[in-house]
Order: sequence, then structure tokens, then C-alpha cells
Amino acid sequence: MKTNQDFKNAALAALNGNWGAAVLATVVFILIVLVVSGPMSVYSALHEVSPSATPAEMASLLKNMGSVSTLTVLLEFFILIPLEIGFVNAFRKLLAFGDDNLLGNTFNFSNYWRKVGGMILVGIFTFLWTLLLVIPGIIKAFSYSMTKYILDDNPELSSSEAIHRSRMMMKGHKFDLFWLYLSFIGWIILCLLTCCIGFIWLVPYMQTAEAAFYEEVKADYALHGGLD
Repeated sequence: MKTNQDFKNAALAALNGNWGAAVLATVVFILIVLVVSGPMSVYSALHEVSPSATPAEMASLLKNMGSVSTLTVLLEFFILIPLEIGFVNAFRKLLAFGDDNLLGNTFNFSNYWRKVGGMILVGIFTFLWTLLLVIPGIIKAFSYSMTKYILDDNPELSSSEAIHRSRMMMKGHKFDLFWLYLSFIGWIILCLLTCCIGFIWLVPYMQTAEAAFYEEVKADYALHGGLD
């Protein structure tokens, strides 16, 4: 298994000369996330519950909040899920193939329903494991973490097959991915000190390093014959 520094070096090499496109794709992605997820936060801020509210007013407020919440969840499912898959795989394609069309690849919605269904299944499975205990839920989240790459990289696989392959790929590598994430903690703290502006550079760096990690575990899986 390669080291964290190997993954970071591969990420920096791929991003060299492509930082402008990487930052643009990241800014667009973040803005869309804020637009889609924002209505619930805005509505809650503008409609705080008053202690003097009547039962009828409370019921009306809760009903409206439920409607806004439902709309937000639907938008997240059907817009943000495929967008996230496109975004993370844009950096994988940059790393693996030198494809610098980061913004265009972010909006790659091919195999739309299969990708949405796959990530919804991942969410359901992770949630069910979390109901048992938090730690098993976190472990399973790492186990399913490569699904977003596999769904795009292997269009011949069904959603459930992609999830299964992620589990097989991540056997013995879940802590490796956790350690990779942890190695960015210093950069994350620095970005927080810049009022989060630094994240528009850190996110591409971390995402490309994660893509390098995926390519490594994919190669290891293939080396062992893709044994399930």
C-alpha cells in the first residue's frame, strides 16, 4: 500500500497546471450545494418559534417547515447526489487520464438513476448500521466509501454490485483511508482560520488524493483477482 505522501504527491502532480479549473469546479459545486441545501436553513432563521405562538400558529409553522424540509431532501437526493458523483470522479479522471474538463465532468449525469439509487442505498445501509452504534456506522461508511467511484468507473455494475465491490476493495484499507483524511487536519485548521476561503483549494487537493487512494485499492483488488 502506498503512503499518504504518495497519494498527496500524485494529487499535486495531477493538479499542477489545473488549479484554475479545479477551483472553478469546486466553487460551482459548493454554490450549488448551498443553493439546494439553503432553503431549510433560511426558512428556519426567518420563522423562529415564538414562545407566545398559539397552537394553530405552531401547527402551521411545523407544517410549512415539513414541506420545506421534504423539498430540500428531494433536491439533495436528485440533484446533489449525481452532482457529487460527477464532482469526485472529475478529479479521478484528471488523475487517471489527464482529463482536465473538471467542470464539464462534474455535470456528467450519465446512468442517472443507477447512481442515485446506489448512493441512496449507501445512505440507508449506513444509517441502519448507525442505529446499532455510532462506531459500526462509521466503519461501514468507510467500507462503502468507494461506491461513488465504482458507480462511475464501472457502468456495467448494478448499484448493489457497486456497493459490494466497495466493501471488497476496502477490506483491510478502511483505516488507511481514515489516516489519509486525518493527515489533512493541519490544512483544515488553516482553512478555518481563513474564514473557510482556503477550502476552495483544499477540497480539490483532498479529492484528488482520495482519487489516488481509489486507484490504489482498485489495483490491489484487481491484483488479487477481484475475489469476493
